[in-house]
Amino acid sequence: MTLLPRTMWVILLLALSCSVSLTEAVCEFEAIFNFGDSNSDTGGFYAAFPAQSGSFGMTYFKKPSGRASDGRLVVDFLDYKHGANYATLASTVLLPNTSLFVSGISPFSLAIQLNQMKEFKVQVLKKGPNARLPAPVVFGKSLFTFDIGQNDFTSNLASIGIEGTKQFLPQVVAQIVETIKALFAEGGRTFLVSNLAPIGCYPAFLTELPHNSSDLDEFGCMISYNGAVTDYNNMLRDKLHEAAGLLPNASVIYVDTHSVKLELFRHPRSHGLKYGTKACCGYGGDPYNYNKQLYCGNSREINGSLHTASACSDPQNYVSWDGIHATEAANRIVTRAILSGFYFEPPFPLSKLCDLHPIVY
Repeated sequence: MTLLPRTMWVILLLALSCSVSLTEAVCEFEAIFNFGDSNSDTGGFYAAFPAQSGSFGMTYFKKPSGRASDGRLVVDFLDYKHGANYATLASTVLLPNTSLFVSGISPFSLAIQLNQMKEFKVQVLKKGPNARLPAPVVFGKSLFTFDIGQNDFTSNLASIGIEGTKQFLPQVVAQIVETIKALFAEGGRTFLVSNLAPIGCYPAFLTELPHNSSDLDEFGCMISYNGAVTDYNNMLRDKLHEAAGLLPNASVIYVDTHSVKLELFRHPRSHGLKYGTKACCGYGGDPYNYNKQLYCGNSREINGSLHTASACSDPQNYVSWDGIHATEAANRIVTRAILSGFYFEPPFPLSKLCDLHPIVY
């Protein structure tokens, strides 16, 4: 078992769902309901649309796992008595049938994920607590977590540019806030919302998005795209703060994962890694090892020869797994940082609400 896989919630989830033999941690929260995209999808997308190959899952599963990573995800530990994970790869906040979105976007938008959660609640209220389902009071004693919005931001950059993308980002923030309000009406009281990662540092976007050398900072990240992300994150933080003032007895927490990931891209060696803006699994070599025509795990003929985008032998040295997602090693570092409590706005006493115990694997 990995100690700190994909997202920030792993130790907390262990406290919620693992047996006493693993941990005797006690937590105020009885369940977690997660809404997101590939950053926390444990196989939902590939369950709906089967097609998985390559080196995904190599670190833990040793075979394709339906996760956009080389290892496990936090929400592997969820069962229906302890919540549910609605995240799917390529999901967006806004509905995918708008003309803004390019092909390749998941139909499981945030609105669909919200409806799935509501249907789950209907079944809980209808059937009552049993061996598989929690008691109805669980919804007021749960964490509702969000890690979504990256696809809304990146799916249109190549076609309409930064300025065009900025025009609809307020809609993205507004939809997240409306979803929180809807969950509040369903009984939810604690909401943790992760901000966007520094897109301008990811190998895929450094390869695909138009820019010139003057747009690269001293760490090799794109200044303009990271600036747009910062603007979005500031807007998200401010609107979440406003929403908190409208929801009595609710905690609406902005989680600054961006700062931690930016630090890893800028100074990987300071954190025990070696490569920041280079993908482990990909094709193309230096500097980014990414080619959008030959994604991680795939093979195709290029210039008369068959090539495969295979994984490196040492993913533990990389920040980026496949050019778009982080390695398990990077996410372990992010999780440690977030659980330290320094990246919650406003401050949130998670360590006091849950007696967290790390588990060595």
